[in-house]
Amino acid sequence: MNVLDLIIIGAGPAGITASIYAARKKLDFIVITKDIGGQAVLSWDIENYTGYQFVTGPELAIKFKEHLDKFNIQIKEQETVLEIKKENQFIKIKTDKDNYCSKTVLICSGRIPKTLNVKGEEELKYRGVTYCATCDGPLYKEKTVLVVGGGNSGFDAAIQLVKIAKKVYLIESSNKLIADNVMIEKLKQANNVEIYTNSRVLEIFGEKTVSEVKVLLNGVEKNLSVQGIFVEIGSKASSDFITDVAKNDFGEILVNCKCETSTEGIYAAGDVTNVVAKQIIVACGEGAKALLSIYDYLNKTF
Repeated sequence: MNVLDLIIIGAGPAGITASIYAARKKLDFIVITKDIGGQAVLSWDIENYTGYQFVTGPELAIKFKEHLDKFNIQIKEQETVLEIKKENQFIKIKTDKDNYCSKTVLICSGRIPKTLNVKGEEELKYRGVTYCATCDGPLYKEKTVLVVGGGNSGFDAAIQLVKIAKKVYLIESSNKLIADNVMIEKLKQANNVEIYTNSRVLEIFGEKTVSEVKVLLNGVEKNLSVQGIFVEIGSKASSDFITDVAKNDFGEILVNCKCETSTEGIYAAGDVTNVVAKQIIVACGEGAKALLSIYDYLNKTF
């Protein structure tokens, strides 16, 4: 089996940045990923990425891809990593399509959405229950929808949806909204939105698609007629495929300032790690930093 210098897992902001740096360093590497763009694609109003006063997530992902395309990078797209194991000096990776061996691995697998875990959610997933307003919002033109989550993700989704849907409900389970004030103020300017705190989903109804949802609004059960439910209650680290590194209670891979994990030769960057700020620009910086650490390690070790 051919032994690579590096395998990068994930092609979100961290993985893409690391790939560009790796290509410039002339490393022998591949990228294994489900898609290109990662969570950046799910964002709409991005107003804090340096160099852009405003850019949408999909537009930024296209720019990332254009930068990648300037290099002859081998990308294994639509491929899922199942297991990572270190054996002696090398690291073995098993995917749903192949097996690989490398001197180093950089995990940039990001995060996956949390679910509501209520009756009807699994049965109606992607048939009215969705986890991406940017992807699916246009399907709900002139319909009534519910957004679950009062953080930045929930408000980002609702801000998109008030321009598309006839009516938007937004509920948050805690007693206060946790989104940035600028987003809260922006959404409150819409005349087709209702916002509730101390509220949660109890059950989702529908035969072929979502038709109704039972919610608890400030202690009172109520059924709302909706055609779409956008779940925006956060995410969890996509790290189940690796057990040979230390993680925190949230499943995030623990890294030091060099993006090193507890296992030599295995690095991690971006939202899958315990780095506090889950931001596109931070993930890009972490990806660059990780690759520089890997390059230094390869030069000293092999």
